[in-house]
Amino acid sequence: MSTSAGGRSSYLMRAGMVRNVRSGEHLTTFVVSGVATVLITRLILSLSGYPQIGGKGLHIAHVLPGGLLMLIAISLLLGYVGPVVRPAAATIGGIGFGLFIDEVGKFVTSDNNYFYKPTAAIVYIVFVLIVLGFRFLATRRPIDPREELANVIDHAVEGVAGGLSHRRRAEASELLRTVSPEVQGRRETAELLAACPADEVELAAPVDAAWQALQRGFERLATHPKAPRIAVAVLAIQAVGELVIAAVLGNGLNHLPVLGVTAGSLLSATFTVRGALALRKGNRARAVRLFELAVLVSLLMTQVFQFAATQFAAAGGMLLDLVMLGLLRAERERMRVALDAAAKARAQGLPPSPEGPV
Repeated sequence: MSTSAGGRSSYLMRAGMVRNVRSGEHLTTFVVSGVATVLITRLILSLSGYPQIGGKGLHIAHVLPGGLLMLIAISLLLGYVGPVVRPAAATIGGIGFGLFIDEVGKFVTSDNNYFYKPTAAIVYIVFVLIVLGFRFLATRRPIDPREELANVIDHAVEGVAGGLSHRRRAEASELLRTVSPEVQGRRETAELLAACPADEVELAAPVDAAWQALQRGFERLATHPKAPRIAVAVLAIQAVGELVIAAVLGNGLNHLPVLGVTAGSLLSATFTVRGALALRKGNRARAVRLFELAVLVSLLMTQVFQFAATQFAAAGGMLLDLVMLGLLRAERERMRVALDAAAKARAQGLPPSPEGPV
C-alpha cells in the first residue's frame, strides 16, 4: 500500500501499530543490559563460590528477581505515556531478561543443571534471534512520514503536561524538520510543540547520555587517519586468532564447533581481504560494506560456535565484534552525511565540502 503523504496507510498503521523511530536504540539498550547482566552474574557467582539464597530446603533462584524486574519494566511502559520512560524500561527489562535467560540450563535439563555446557551458546543464540527478528520487523518497510510525525507528537505528550526542556524540544524539532510539509497534521503538530511551556526539569536520562557519548567516541575513532589500517589489522588478527583457537580445541574435523569456527573465520577473512583490496583501490564505501560483512559473519556464525566450544570465555571476541561494528556503522553514517551534503551543494551550485580522511 502507498505510504505517501496523501496515500493510504499500511495495515499495521491503520491498526494502530506505529513504529518508534528510536526503537533501534531501545533494543540495543535492552540487549546490552541483558548480555552484561548474564556475564556479570556468572562472574559474581564464580567469585563467590555459587552461594544459594534461602536455606532449609528453599532456594531463591535469580530468575525470580529477573521476572520482577521485567514486571517493573512492563509496568513503566503501561503506566506512563511519552518517550521519557522507555530508556529506563529498556534497561530494567534487559537486566531482568538477563537474569531470566541465565538460568536456561535449569529449564532444559531434567536435573536442573545450571552448568549445562551448551547454555552459553543458547543464551547467545537467543539474543541474536531477538536482534534479527526485531530488525526484520523494523526494516521490512521504510518509516512512513506519518510515523515520524506521530513520534513528534509523542514528544509533545510530555510537553503538554509538564513542559519541555530545551534539549527535548530540540530533539522534537529536529525530527519535525524531517517530515514533509505535505504530511497532513504537520502544521498543527508544529503549533502544538510551540505551545508546550518551557520547563528545564526533566527525568535524568543516563542511558541517552551514555549512548550519545559512545556515538561521539565512535565517530571520532572512525575519522582517525589510521582507522582503516587498524580495522584491517584487527579483523585479520581476529580471524587468525579464531582459527588458532579452533585448532587448539579441535578433536578432529568431526567436532562441530571447530568446523563452525573454522568456516566462519575463513569467510570473515575472505571479506576482510576483499575489503582491504577495495580500500587500496580507493573505494572506501565498498570496503566498509565488506568489513561489515566480515564482522557480521563473526557475530552471527563464528561466535555461536565459539560460545558452544568455550562457553562464556568467548565474550571477549563478541565484545570486539560489537566495537568494530559500531565503528564501521559510524563511518558509514559519516559517508552518508557527506554524500547528502555534497548532493545538496551541487543542487545549490556550491563547491562540495571535503568528505574527510580516506
